[in-house]
Amino acid sequence: MNLWLILIFPLAGFLLNGLLGKRLPKSVVSLIGVGSVAASFLYVVALLSKLYPLNTAYSEHYFTWIQSGFLQVGFDLTVDRLTAVMLLVVTGVGLLIHIYSIGYMGPEGGYYRFFSYFNLFVFFMLLLVLASNLLLMFVGWEGVGLCSYLLIGFYFLEEFAGNAANKAFIVNRIGDFGFSLGMFLVIVVFKTFDFGKIAAAVSPMPVEMRVGTLTAITLLLFVGAAGKSAQFPLYVWLPDAMAGPTPVSALIHAATMVTAGVYMVARVAFLYDHAPLAMHVVAVIGLFTAIFAASIGITQNDIKRVFAYSTVSQLGYMFLGVGLGAYSAGIFHLMTHAFFKALLFLGAGSVIHGLSGEQDLRHMGGLRKFMPVTFITLGIASLAISGFPGFSGFFSKDAILSAAYAHAPWMFWIGAFTA
Repeated sequence: MNLWLILIFPLAGFLLNGLLGKRLPKSVVSLIGVGSVAASFLYVVALLSKLYPLNTAYSEHYFTWIQSGFLQVGFDLTVDRLTAVMLLVVTGVGLLIHIYSIGYMGPEGGYYRFFSYFNLFVFFMLLLVLASNLLLMFVGWEGVGLCSYLLIGFYFLEEFAGNAANKAFIVNRIGDFGFSLGMFLVIVVFKTFDFGKIAAAVSPMPVEMRVGTLTAITLLLFVGAAGKSAQFPLYVWLPDAMAGPTPVSALIHAATMVTAGVYMVARVAFLYDHAPLAMHVVAVIGLFTAIFAASIGITQNDIKRVFAYSTVSQLGYMFLGVGLGAYSAGIFHLMTHAFFKALLFLGAGSVIHGLSGEQDLRHMGGLRKFMPVTFITLGIASLAISGFPGFSGFFSKDAILSAAYAHAPWMFWIGAFTA
């Protein structure tokens, strides 16, 4: 099936625009940047149509990456149902954001650099999603962190952009330190990083009703997830990620980096199922982050910061879902959120462009007659994120809230109030 082709298209786009883009006209840069992600998306669709219904995971081994004593790590890629959802979100929503960026970034300097970074971002996120072992996932994990640093600090001549990029990078390093410790513990206990082998080894093990090794592993991995997916107390970098161009906000907040933590918890669900204490911590922190960030969001005046805190809150919802064991509900909300949050940010970009760079909500209003299309699309996105009946967010939020009610009614009421 050549799963590597999914990765190679955006990587080729990054290399072509990065090395040659300065000498190429913008139309060619756009074609390479958008075309590479479009090729990846179309290949994913064709691949999944062949593998449907994906009752079992499909894997490909390319070469042995690390061979040292008992440790053997292969460059192996895997597609299953969870991977399929993420592949379609990353390439599909990512493609729409790339297309939008052609017009948005047209007047900006560093056009080729922007698309080069954008393609690299998609490449690393796809690597993270396709990896069949924890170490290869960590390469993609660190890669999206690097790309977020480059894109948040895109306007590198401005001090605020450099500060925001550094903040994102440093906070994520704190989370990734926990992730690294979790990986070291995995290799000590299981002697492998391969997800399939770890799952097989965990299966006969008893569920830990008290703090044990599996609880320690899952809590350490969650520290990494909290940093990447902006959960309390490591949420502080995400609102400052607004320093980059608006399409960057859409890509980071909707289709790629911030969803990596939720995906990782769902990917190693076999570990969390044996560590109910860790799952409870995930659910409680997710629920607290959801209401905490939403309460901050309603006090903001910058349109992009409102949406940023909204993202932190919605990610809390996703962690509430996976923490309660409702993994499919959490991933379903991840998918619906990718669409309506991208729509909100791209709509915000339209408003900001229409108002010559103005981002203060107090200076906006009465734009419906001047921007009717943006008015309609932002209205639809707002109804979806609010969980209004009939819109996508209603179905994904209700799935999480029903799981919360079955687990503990107080969680349901806090979640419903947050919405």
